[in-house]
Order: sequence, then C-alpha cells, then structure tokens
Amino acid sequence: MIKHKAIMIGAGLANMAAAVYLIQEGHWQGDQITFYSLDDHGSNDGAPAADTADEYWNKVHPMENTKGYVARGGRMLNYRTYVDLMDLLSRIPSATEPGLTAEEDTRQFDAQHRTFDKARLMEGGIGIIQAGHLGLNNKDRLLLTKLIMMPDSEEEKLDNVSIADYFKDDPHMFQTNFWYMWETTFAFRIESSAQELRRYMHMMIYEFTQIEHLVGVNRTRYNQFESIMLPLINYLKDQGCRIILNRRVTDFEFKDTTMTDEITVTGLNMLNTETNKTEHVAVDDDTAVFFTNGSITDSATQGDFDHPAVENMDQGAAAGLWKQATEHFYNLGNPDKFFADRAASEWVSFTLTTKDHLLLNEIERITTQLPGNALNSFLSTQPITALGQKDVMMSIVVHHQPHFTTQKPNETVLWGYFLYPRRYGEFVNKPYIKMTGKEMALELIGQLAKVDPGPGNIRDHQDAIMASIINNIPVYMPYASALFNNRAKVDRPEVIPAHSTNLAFTGEFVEQPFQMVFTEQSAVRSGEIAAYHFTGIPMSHLVQTPRYDKDIKTLMRATKKMFE
Repeated sequence: MIKHKAIMIGAGLANMAAAVYLIQEGHWQGDQITFYSLDDHGSNDGAPAADTADEYWNKVHPMENTKGYVARGGRMLNYRTYVDLMDLLSRIPSATEPGLTAEEDTRQFDAQHRTFDKARLMEGGIGIIQAGHLGLNNKDRLLLTKLIMMPDSEEEKLDNVSIADYFKDDPHMFQTNFWYMWETTFAFRIESSAQELRRYMHMMIYEFTQIEHLVGVNRTRYNQFESIMLPLINYLKDQGCRIILNRRVTDFEFKDTTMTDEITVTGLNMLNTETNKTEHVAVDDDTAVFFTNGSITDSATQGDFDHPAVENMDQGAAAGLWKQATEHFYNLGNPDKFFADRAASEWVSFTLTTKDHLLLNEIERITTQLPGNALNSFLSTQPITALGQKDVMMSIVVHHQPHFTTQKPNETVLWGYFLYPRRYGEFVNKPYIKMTGKEMALELIGQLAKVDPGPGNIRDHQDAIMASIINNIPVYMPYASALFNNRAKVDRPEVIPAHSTNLAFTGEFVEQPFQMVFTEQSAVRSGEIAAYHFTGIPMSHLVQTPRYDKDIKTLMRATKKMFE
C-alpha cells in the first residue's frame, strides 16, 4: 500500500536506512519523514562520556565522573556479507572525510589497516593459543555439519531449541577453541538460539576458515557513531527530515475494524522526557509507521571509575511498545521471548580512557600486534561453567587510535566486555556486574599479567597504569544479547505483518529470510524492505544477498578446517 509520509519510531540504523531509501528510491522529500526517539545513537554508538550523561537512561542513574569516552558496544563489519550496509553507506557523504562517501571512507581506512589478529585466544601458562587448531572431535564435526547442511525449509525444526539443547550429548563442543572464538566473536551463549546459530553458520561459513585471525573483519575509521550514524544524521537533516529526540512512544492507537487482524495505526501517544508531559500524534491514511520494535541498548546504565553501573529493571522503551501492540494483534511476535529473561541476554562492558599510551604499549607487547587488529579473549584458569568447564573470562578490543575525532593524540581508548556478568573475576573477588571501573581495570591487568610472556610483567607498571586512567566506564546492558535468545521462528514479526496497512517493523527483532541478526546488514535490510513496500518498489530490486553456504569451494574449505 503506497504512502507518501512516514513516522519513524526509533532513530537507529534501521529507520535511518529506511529514510534514505524513501528519499533516494521512492523520491520522497525529506520533510515528509519525522523521527521520534529517545536518542539518535541506536546500537552503533560512541561518544564523550559527558555527552551521554543527560540521556534518558542515565538521568535516573547519573555518573559522578563524566571524563573520557564511552561505547556501550562495538560492531565488526564484513563487506562480503554486509552488502545492504555498504550500499547504504555508498549513498551518503562521510562525516569526517571531505569528498568521500561513508563507504569510500570505510574502505579506504580498512585497506590501509587490514585486520590480522595474532592473539585471538590467550590462556595463563600458555600465553597466545594456537587457535587455528579448532579442537573439534568427530561428534562436534558431525553436529556442526548437520547444522550447516540443514536446508532453509527445515529451519523450524530448531524452534525453541537452544545451543545447549542441540549439543546436549556433546559437552565437548563447549571446550573447543572453535566455541571460545565463536561465542566471543558473535556474542552467542549456550542459552542462545540454535536456529540463530544455524543462520550464522550459513551466512558466515567462509569466516569459519579464518576465525582465529579475523581477516574477514572490516572496521570503520572512527567509532561507529561518527563513521556510520553521524553521516546518516547529517544527510537526513540536510534533506529536511525532522529528528525529534527525548520522546518515548508509549502506545499505539489502532483503527477499529470488523476483521480484528487488520492492522492500521491511527495515532501515537508519547512521553516528552524533557517536560515529562504526554503528547499525541495523529497518523493519517497517507502515513506509514516504521517501528524498531526492540533495542539491545534499552535500559542500559553507566557507572564510572569509582562506581559500578546500577542495574535498571525497566523492560525497555521499544520492547514495552512492542508488547502493547501484541495485545491487540496475534501475529506480531512474542517480545517476552527476548525481553523477559535478562539472565539469558545481559552483558557488562567497559570503555577505558587513559591519558598516555603506557597500557596500550603493554598490550601491544603482550599480544604482539598493533592496535586495531585485536579481539583478545582470556580463558579462565579454573572451570567456571555449569558443566564444569573452562570458558572465556573477558574480551577486549584495542581500537586503532584515535577512536574518537575529539580524542587527544596522547590518549588511548579501548573497550572490553564480560559475556556472563554474574561470574566472579579472577583477580577482583566480586561479580563483574558489581565492579567499579577501577576494579575492572585491575581485573584486566590481572588477565594480561597471567599471559604476559616477559621479560618483566605488566604488573611492574600497575601503579603507573592505574594513575594514567582518566576514566573507566562500566555499562550494564540487560538486553545486549536478547536478539539471540532462544525462540521460535514466529516469535519475531515480519517486516510487513499480514494485513498491515501502514505499520512496518524494522531492526533486529524482525523475521527476514536467511538474515542473521546482530548485524548492521539485517538492520539496514529491514528498513530497505519497509521503504520499498510503502513506495511500491518491487522486492526484486533489493540488494542481492550472497549465499556462501551454497558455494562448493567455501564448503570444502570449511570441511578441511574442521579437521585442523
């Protein structure tokens, strides 16, 4: 059903992508598009900490130390698979490199700074593990092969099957180098969906053969707000789009129809979080509503060097609105599968800023690699899982410097995360979720010390390193891995639900054929599909998605890798 105006609920990557396609492919004017959102970072964030202090989720849990920088998470790009993202970036100017598109900016930087991770896994008493040896046995190989070879038509056999369920007779899988790298590269947990793991094995099968070096990873010049989101924001504002922030949409109003499955939005109720007053927006017959129905950064809270991030029990703005919609219609998915069990989805991350390069230089010495190449994961010394096995304690990403355009030449910014925040540290005896930024820094130094090959040890410089820290900001994200939660295929709505006249769902909590979530690829494609639908553009015009799982040479290389 063709429309000529749009309201965007959420100003993340998916809806901004939709707006670009509406303008460039649908030939809309920008002033026909209005965004309502709490903020304009989405999940592709990064900012000076002081800029985030007044954002919605942080107002209730204010930071005392607002120095340094914060990135709640980080995304690794992949040109071969992220075809819709690269198409989008080719359509907008870079925010930092005059004369280049955002795509050209990223490709130019990446060509000059290729990824080759030399220290993907590290373990005490060993140091850098030769992770190219995946450590699989024949049972592991058999089950992985079945997952890879399962056709799309049989995917529903994995409805409500967790990764732990799928490998229930094969606990060995979870103590292989393959699993340690796969869980920390993509943020899977054993509670996560086996159906989603299958999609990753299909879409990223070529990465299977090079996962220990991450050579397929592409990176942006700066943090992803400045390299991806800011170019989009600048372009859309230049086109006349209205981006209205500090709005939390709380309710849909739907048209009463004789057939109760016909979905027509007639109005929106929202809270102005600056004035604390409610507002109403009418939706006329010529307006489409694009709704990003889940956010992995909703309800996130920040701490600082001397304070942990306080846990926020809010279910989340996007999830709450999604749940309200499902109370009216039966075919819009099941948000509780993703947002009612934070034990399956929570993370703690941290962003550490130093006033010199001492810590950076020590990490470079220990890992034998330059900044920008690394995703370093540290294995536990003792068994820490429910199965009585070792697992990864923490992971860090040391960015190419500077990671922010306003960063001083002598400053370092690095990021890390704990996939299981209720576990205890090895060097600070408390759960990660309870740690201050200072304690997380001490835990990091301890993890580096146990794999330090010498001569000398990073602990020799501990006092100087701690004195160099401007801030270390813990971030608690209750829904960071929610998009991987165990579910059935019908638990996510389609981009255009059946019988919808003007409502589209976008982002990474929607169901799309073949697409894997937690990627800029799936987010952009959902916006592209919705934009094409409401402008009458045939879906055959969508960017073609490659299927490497059907490439014989790729499958043969993966098979060979399984036996290394």
